[in-house]
Amino acid sequence: MAKALKSMATMSLASAVTLCIVSFPASPQQPTESLVMSEAAAGVFMHTGALALMTHENEGGIANIGFVIGNDAVAVIDTGGSGREGRKLLAAIRARTENPIRYVISTHAHPDHVFGHAVFENEGAVFVGHRNMPRALAMRGQFYLDAYRRSMGHELMADVKIIPPTQLVADEVKLDLGGRRLALKAWPTAHTDNDLTVLDEVTGTLFAGDLAVTKHVPVLDGSILGWLAVMDELAQIPAKRVLPGHGPVVDDWQDALENQRRYLERLAKDVRGLISRGATLAVAARSAGLAEKDRWSLFEDYNARNATAAFAELEWE
Repeated sequence: MAKALKSMATMSLASAVTLCIVSFPASPQQPTESLVMSEAAAGVFMHTGALALMTHENEGGIANIGFVIGNDAVAVIDTGGSGREGRKLLAAIRARTENPIRYVISTHAHPDHVFGHAVFENEGAVFVGHRNMPRALAMRGQFYLDAYRRSMGHELMADVKIIPPTQLVADEVKLDLGGRRLALKAWPTAHTDNDLTVLDEVTGTLFAGDLAVTKHVPVLDGSILGWLAVMDELAQIPAKRVLPGHGPVVDDWQDALENQRRYLERLAKDVRGLISRGATLAVAARSAGLAEKDRWSLFEDYNARNATAAFAELEWE
């Protein structure tokens, strides 16, 4: 996510948005480099994004993205922060299998996770997203397009259009890849209002999206109270390993959730205290959550925005 998002700090963050962008694939005369992938479990691959803001230099490649290979088909989980990254992801898939790409699944709306979607449109894939995605597309799509054209350049953002998902998840859905099922779950408003997780039942690997992050500070674009409640249910998922939206693979699921919970609870406690003392929103943005500063990457980029969102929600308790 780019620096341009910080300008939206005073907007209501209770309704998050999803954006699926089309960028035309590279021509046959331009061989595409394959994205570096790690095999997190048998047939489950992940690319680890940079712990950074989206920029022209990193081609928007800051989110963890991946794919799962079944006997009959492939599912892609998030596609990256640009068409260029999406093409590299497609090349990585084709280096490992010729199975058709049946699904492109969005864990949530943010551009670093979905700007590579267009590359897969010609693969005949079904685009899968949370039931709130159509509404999300209508609300913030043009802002994202304009902001990232400015910050990342027109070359990376050229020839784009918004693609609504063709399969919506309202609660839970299972997708069959042939000898392998993926369990998708749509969550109540938490990190965003359109968070989706994907559990590979064969290996017990959970793609958590930004509902769970490591090292990268959590980013609040939905509801702090909702997120804290969702984490109680997330903790019940018997995952053997978790691929977070940002940061390294999680081996200790409960510990990772506790770190995230500690941050959100500290933020909520600080904001409530400031509200009770009559402090202003500006004061909360400067001071809430500072005890967590040394524990997270990109803290200074996002904490003030998180505090602003928390203040807007908690002042009406």
